Amino acid sequence: MKFGIDRLLGNPELLAELQDKRVALVAHPASVTQDLTHSLDALIAAGVNVTSAFGPQHGLKGDKQDNMVETADEIDPKYGIPIFSLYGEVRRPTGQMMSSADVFLFDLQDLGCRIYTFVTTLLYLLEEAAKAGKEVWVLDRPNPAGRPVEGTLLIPGQESFVGAGPMPMRHGLTLGEMGHWFIAHFGLDVDYRVVRMRGWEPGEEGHGWPRSRIWINPSPNAANVNMARAYAGTVMLEGTTLSEGRGTTRPLEVLFGAPDIDAEAVLAEMSALAPDWLIGCALRPCWFEPTFHKHSGKLCNALMIHAEGPFYDHDVFKPWRLQALAFKAIRRLYPDYDLWRDFPYEYELDRLAIDVINGGPGLRDWVDSSSAMPDDLDALASADEAAWIAQVRDHLLY
Repeated sequence: MKFGIDRLLGNPELLAELQDKRVALVAHPASVTQDLTHSLDALIAAGVNVTSAFGPQHGLKGDKQDNMVETADEIDPKYGIPIFSLYGEVRRPTGQMMSSADVFLFDLQDLGCRIYTFVTTLLYLLEEAAKAGKEVWVLDRPNPAGRPVEGTLLIPGQESFVGAGPMPMRHGLTLGEMGHWFIAHFGLDVDYRVVRMRGWEPGEEGHGWPRSRIWINPSPNAANVNMARAYAGTVMLEGTTLSEGRGTTRPLEVLFGAPDIDAEAVLAEMSALAPDWLIGCALRPCWFEPTFHKHSGKLCNALMIHAEGPFYDHDVFKPWRLQALAFKAIRRLYPDYDLWRDFPYEYELDRLAIDVINGGPGLRDWVDSSSAMPDDLDALASADEAAWIAQVRDHLLY
């Protein structure tokens, strides 16, 4: 099993194409080779003329803990090249940044979720490369959540840094495949290439994440494959007053945490409402006390998700529906609960965070409507999921 970076470094013909060009690398801490050498070090050691590097949200070093914590540009102390931040003063590469190289190697580990901002960073890079006449190569990596697709499509006009286009929450693509969809959907004229993986079987080994490769956090709170599988649901907690487990050792692996909610009662209500939405994983009542972030220093009751080991069924696990169901159960048990967080989310000032996250108000409206039932949300999502699967079928590389 080889990722894109490993195939590039092992292919003299591909390396020869870079020989007389200035090369930029878009990377983070999980941008490593099979032997765990960081891609920046490996490319320079292979003789590639790397003239700049770019860090996405959380930084090239992955040191920025939370959302809307920006990274400054810097000079790499080892190689003396500029490190440009794509989550600082700008989100989109500037003309000056684009002038630093001829070929841009994009080597980010993704989670397979629309809201994970690396996918938007890819779109912005492709758009700027099209304007500047630059090449973009995606060094492809696995989608650890695999091929399943889930969620309603982002509504046109609801785009944001966590919503690059009309895709569902769990999109089922690698970033290399997503680049092809971006080019087709947005009509981009850009010199684009995917250095494909070899041996990635998304329907078999690991159901997306190969067991032969270790997991390295692509962002500080993406600690393991269980989180990556659950994230298309649990990320919605960022738009609520409920804790997503930040400030604990297992962030974004819980359906909620709060000091004033009975987790077992919520689980019973979920089971009564839509038992089919709970299958494919195990849900375990637990307690935690966040050391920072929401409910810091308070004992929270929670439901832990275990989409792993013998509890995990890849083909039926539905994290987006599962999380939506938890919200619905809480709303039914606690009708007046102050559920939706009202604060600027990813610099969007005029929309509720939950609507920015979901690409429209549909999920929130469903939760808050006393008459809306699981079948109503399922009908909306199922139609959008089928449309997306049909739309991207021709872009699949594996």
